[in-house]
Formats: sequence, C-alpha cells, structure tokens
Amino acid sequence: MKAGDGEPMFHGRRAALKAIAAGGLALASGALAAAPATSSTADTTMLRRPIPSSGELIAAVGLGTYQSFDVPDSADPALEKVLARFVALGGQMVDSSPMYGHAESVVGDLSAKLGVRDRLFLATKVWTSGRADGIRQMETSLARLRTKHLDLMQVHNLLDWQVHLPTLREWKQQGRTRYLGITHYHESAYRDVEAVLRAEKPDFVQINYSMAERDAEKRLLPLAQDLGIAVIINRPFAKASLFSQVRGKPLSEWVAEFDCASWAQFFLKFILAQPAVTCAIPATSKLQHLQDNLAAGLGRLPDAQQRVRMAEYLARI
Repeated sequence: MKAGDGEPMFHGRRAALKAIAAGGLALASGALAAAPATSSTADTTMLRRPIPSSGELIAAVGLGTYQSFDVPDSADPALEKVLARFVALGGQMVDSSPMYGHAESVVGDLSAKLGVRDRLFLATKVWTSGRADGIRQMETSLARLRTKHLDLMQVHNLLDWQVHLPTLREWKQQGRTRYLGITHYHESAYRDVEAVLRAEKPDFVQINYSMAERDAEKRLLPLAQDLGIAVIINRPFAKASLFSQVRGKPLSEWVAEFDCASWAQFFLKFILAQPAVTCAIPATSKLQHLQDNLAAGLGRLPDAQQRVRMAEYLARI
C-alpha cells in the first residue's frame, strides 16, 4: 500500500527491499557495529539508538510477537524465515509476553534452532499477581525462551508493579535480567505510567504511540527523555487501522526526502523521528512485511517540518 499527493513512486518498495538485502550482507560483515547512535550514514546501515541507563546501542526497529508468533507448531517454516531474516538485517529486540499464547515458546525454539540467541535482545513480561506467582511465571518464561537470562523483563500493563519491580531489581543484581521496565498499551493508563516512571525510574517503558495515537507526545515521551528512560513503542500501526485509512492511496514522491518507500515505512519513520523513542516493535509473521518494516530504520528520518507535513497529509486522507 502506498500514498501521497503527487506522482506515485512505483519502484520505491523494490528499491527498499534491494537496500535492506544489501544491508543484510553489510551487517553480516560487521558493519552494524560501526553505526552511529542516532543516525544512518548509508542506506544500508540500520539506525541504532542508545539505551540511556547504559549507553548500549540497539536497533531502532524490533519485532513484536503478539498474535503473529502465537502458533501451536514451533517448527513453522514461515516464522523461522522471519526470525532468520530479522537477525540477518540487523534486528535485535524481540518482545513477547506470557499472555501471547505460544509466542515465547516459538521464539525460544526458533532462536535455538537458528543459533541466534546471542544476537537477539530478548524482552518479555511478568503478568500475574503476587511475588511467588511472578517468580514462577518468569522462570517459565526463561524455560520457554530457552535462555538462562533475559535482556529485558517488564511488568505487563502495570499489573501488581509494586510487588514485581523489587523482584526485577533482585534479578537484575543477580544477572538474570539486564534491564527492567514497565508497559501499557492504552492512553487511559498514562497518569499511572507517569507516576511509576517518576518514582521508580525503570530502564525501559513500553507504550502505544502512532500517527493515530499521539497522546504520548504531550507528557510521557518528554518525561521519559528527561528521566533517561528508554522507550519501546507498541501498536505503531494502531492495530492496523492506519493501513485501513490509506488503503488504495499511492505514495507520493515527496516522501523520498526521508528515504521512505511504503506506508509502513511512512508510519514507522514518523515514530522513529521522535527523539525520545528507542525502538518500535511492529509485529508480523510475513517475511515481506518484516523486510518493509526494517527498511524504516534505513536512511534519513523526517525532520520536524516534514513530520508536520506527514501528519497534515494523513489527516486529509
């Protein structure tokens, strides 16, 4: 799907896929390690952002697993191709949760089969009440993900966060998780999220933010930036409603000013151009969509004036 108010870019997606294919080769030879923290030096270099609490760099486009990885068969060949390509193109963060059905087990089985655990930044969540049940659930997540430690453990939707955050701090001290965080998916919880950020200063916060859901711009994103908290963006396509809005619209050639070749890239680049954002995690089980999403982390990002133009254009559709 494409959109715009001028001449359509008929070959943009093809060029983008060629670029990320070349990027995969560059990454395999170690090019990613030389990438700057906040910008790309070439179309084939994945954008990486620093995690404020440590300075560690992480690819700015990750992979969500809600619904897309919830399949009963961990040997699913389509998902194996998706995860393999994700790693080859420089993707790192894979985000899951016990509430996502089979997703944790599928990620664990496929990462073990592909031998890519050490190249992934594995994030999952605790989603239960009580310290004992929380520990049991996190231990189960480790087993399902086939790993002895996690890169990030988050309190899902703030459920019993007062109990779980002290446990997560213990796990961090023990090296069982490298980072801890909190999550929510809806604007109605923003006041609570803000209060926890101020009181606890976790390493990460995961919230919803997209061109259709911009409330986080008002307070949460500036607050996270001020406090030095990394931001993960879920629902970057507003549960696919953005694609429904632009269906059948051609992508205008002016988006080439920020190296954009598809609507998915349009939506993701708008998010990544927000300086508080560390990583966006669109979920997909389709190889073509994965490659398209990762291409948003290549090349230039829109500046402030271009973001205004993007928002105004979308509002007219």
